[in-house]
Amino acid sequence: MDHKLLYLSRRDVESAGLTMREIIAALEAMFREKGEGRVEMPPKPGIHPRPDAFIHAMPACIPAAASAGMKWVSGYPQNQARGLPYISGLLILNDADNGLPVVVMDCTWITAMRTGAASALAAKYLARPGSETLGILGCGVQARSHVEALREVRPLRRVLAYDIDPRAARTFAEGATEAFDLEVIVSASPREAVTGADIVVTAGPILKPPHATIRGGWLDRGAFASLVDYDSYWHPEAFGEVDKFCTDDLAQLEYYRSCGYFQNIPRIHAELSELVTGRKPGRESDSERTMACNLGIALDDMATAPLVYRLALAKGLGTWLSL
Repeated sequence: MDHKLLYLSRRDVESAGLTMREIIAALEAMFREKGEGRVEMPPKPGIHPRPDAFIHAMPACIPAAASAGMKWVSGYPQNQARGLPYISGLLILNDADNGLPVVVMDCTWITAMRTGAASALAAKYLARPGSETLGILGCGVQARSHVEALREVRPLRRVLAYDIDPRAARTFAEGATEAFDLEVIVSASPREAVTGADIVVTAGPILKPPHATIRGGWLDRGAFASLVDYDSYWHPEAFGEVDKFCTDDLAQLEYYRSCGYFQNIPRIHAELSELVTGRKPGRESDSERTMACNLGIALDDMATAPLVYRLALAKGLGTWLSL
């Protein structure tokens, strides 16, 4: 019997039409399943061919979504100087009943969108409801996806944008102003993008050891921070001021701590799944400094990819290949 699988290019994935709101909802449902112990996700193995670069295998299964598969993804900070993407890779979905692969798709768009969606979900439970000002440090792909995601859960009105490359900050500001009808201010220093912000997103390269730019006293009381770049941007004294520190997966965070990351983070308050299921409280006062470090787990991808696949089938996108 000839079995075929569908190949979806990055353009195909983007053309499927999945919205950020749908991705956030899918992740919330997935984290509820995770909190109830109804998912499978082994720790992601990885290789590191270059300093600060990684290639990770990320398998996971969500029975409630009939989703099983793996993402094979790389992150190379050096690529930006070569005109190549920092993040690239492929995602494979298998038929949960018979194990046969049904679709292979580019993972770049999904990785960007589900990462922003995970931060937005954390903000739903940890950021003040009236949060209007977003500070972003690192104005690459994740900056745009985080603006798109966070405005779904909080009433954003302005963005403070900083990047070590001022041209990147200006390009992001122009694009975000046009796309999202927000006031975007290019900050001259990292502190200007942190102090005065209700929500802070650090989205630079993942580095070991951290450059620890953000110092104590910069993050306002009552602010929420999302760490897309692990602990790279944060100084130990800034971590010391945090009231609640959360993550998307404790086991994986502890693994990375054993590898040398996260040496100075606060005591971990909760996993995101515990916030979603109500097992642990989220924000309890307007004065709390809260923080989430979502590592980017395979379950995010397995919650998102089936939605892309179904939309692509309905629209006739992609190329069929013989297995």
